[in-house]
Amino acid sequence: MSTEVEKFIIEALKNMNYDVTDVTGDTPLGPAGLDLESLSVAEIAIQVEDTYGVKFEEDEMETVALFTVAGLVKEIVERASAAAAAK
Repeated sequence: MSTEVEKFIIEALKNMNYDVTDVTGDTPLGPAGLDLESLSVAEIAIQVEDTYGVKFEEDEMETVALFTVAGLVKEIVERASAAAAAK
């Protein structure tokens, strides 16, 4: 699932007009990497919720912005797995 989620995140960034040419799992979402604006982080969170059913609360957005692409993917996969196990 991780590969699918990573492709989803990169495609979402591309659709938001971010240059994803050199993006890898180690690319930070924040200032040291893609430098996502808070609205962009929120947009990614909405797309993740719509696609994977994983919700990030508003007070988590600053933390999400500090993830690398791989860190965000890991968090999404873990939350999706936990939600599936709870059903």
